[in-house]
Amino acid sequence: MSQGPRRAGAGRGAAAVQLLVTLSFLPRVVEAQVTGVLDDCLCDIDSIDNFNTFKIFPKIKKLQERDYFRYYKVNLKRPCPFWAEDGHCSIKDCHVEPCPESKIPVGIKAGSSNKYSKVANDTKELEDCEQANKLGAINSTLSNQSKEAFIDWARYDDSQDHFCELDDERSPAAQYVDLLLNPERYTGYKGSSAWRVWNSIYEENCFKPRSVYRPLNPLAPGRGEDDGESFYTWLEGLCLEKRVFYKLISGLHASINLHLCANYLLEETWGKPSWGPNMKEFKRRFDPVETKGEGPRRLKNLYFLYLIELRALSKVAPYFERSIVDLYTGNVEEDADTKMLLLNIFQDTKRNSAYISKISPV
Repeated sequence: MSQGPRRAGAGRGAAAVQLLVTLSFLPRVVEAQVTGVLDDCLCDIDSIDNFNTFKIFPKIKKLQERDYFRYYKVNLKRPCPFWAEDGHCSIKDCHVEPCPESKIPVGIKAGSSNKYSKVANDTKELEDCEQANKLGAINSTLSNQSKEAFIDWARYDDSQDHFCELDDERSPAAQYVDLLLNPERYTGYKGSSAWRVWNSIYEENCFKPRSVYRPLNPLAPGRGEDDGESFYTWLEGLCLEKRVFYKLISGLHASINLHLCANYLLEETWGKPSWGPNMKEFKRRFDPVETKGEGPRRLKNLYFLYLIELRALSKVAPYFERSIVDLYTGNVEEDADTKMLLLNIFQDTKRNSAYISKISPV
């Protein structure tokens, strides 16, 4: 194994960073009163708001602007594996604008950072690595019968576990996207195709007994005239793990809807779009009256998801704290600053672990 710096996947942290930014929109757009202690957690919402506003968000905002978290490679032309996609955007700003490779930092375009690192070009380091491989060598030969058996096992395992397929970054169709130029906002994507996506997410991933007829998708049309209490009464009767699973999906849904409401296409004059908060859309999705009491629950689920992510960051921190892990883009000075900023965020989560540890174990 190479002893040089390891490049953590550039861009993969972008999704996590984006979720942490979501709570920054709450003070600006939330009118509904969301206070008190979260369910399944001893944390109070005011403490979470203060922690995010003064500790996490300012640093996360800076982290978003760093090249390592700014650029993401994705295949935008990959077809949907679940159904024939027939949805269309209603505005021209719906599509994602890729950026030319000439603007991408050399370290992000490189398949491996080791060839650019000083440590990897150190002959002594390479010799030590080769010597270690020789001393630790094992007999890895397999009979043909064993190889065939392993192939059968792998084929069976693959057939049972296909819920998440990663993009092939080496695909010729993969393109780089600048996340600063493509913020999460209203896209005009709506209608039956959009409903189908969320219906599938809720119905296929959450635990729903036949006795609950109301669709799990809280924004689904034709969901019935009940106030949802039968659903939430049933939800509270679930075991902790199943209840938490629903809250995480609901929190993700709330996060996306908040970005949509906070950065909405208000008008377009002379080809120049005007973006800003849309309170009418926000009330439709979160107001207690218009949502029959569900809006505050959705927002609380977002806070719950936020805490779960902070707990995940605390658990992954030791990996990034190692000196051999490098957030590599090719700009040595910026890479060092980026890692220091990331470690500062980890330190903040550790210092406030008292809040994070109050989450019921999941």
